[in-house]
Amino acid sequence: MKTLLLMRHAKSSWEDPAVTDHDRPLNPRGLRDAPRMGQLIQQQNLTPDLIIASTAQRAQQTAYLVAEPCEYHAPIDSTRQLYLAAPHEYIAYLRCLDDQHDTVLVIGHNPGLEDLLESITGSYQGMPTAALAHLRLTITTWQKFSANADGQQIHLWRPRDL
Repeated sequence: MKTLLLMRHAKSSWEDPAVTDHDRPLNPRGLRDAPRMGQLIQQQNLTPDLIIASTAQRAQQTAYLVAEPCEYHAPIDSTRQLYLAAPHEYIAYLRCLDDQHDTVLVIGHNPGLEDLLESITGSYQGMPTAALAHLRLTITTWQKFSANADGQQIHLWRPRDL
């Protein structure tokens, strides 16, 4: 069994119109919510073996703000492939992971994350900023991960519900 945690980046700032989408930082709410979700991950005993994040500034900040409170001490895997990725791009990336990673946290963007969650669970779930989905997959190797992966959603946390 593998555990997949899907997290949408925390709330980003639209304050400076000159900043490109890729380079938008977190706003104060995002800076508050990301560590709270990291604490939740630690409290739920879900500290990942690997954190993967889009290279977008808001996803990178989210990853680092989640890592410390959830007691993740390994390097964060950053990839442009997940910037505004479609579900098949998330799947392709995850299929290449080393099987030593049993619990993986992916930090990315909508609508790709919501679509990926729907393809795995068979039901649509909205993922606002900093939302975290906990999925249990019946696969034993990441190479078998697919859009039709037999996955069970254990929980979906939204910052406003904490």
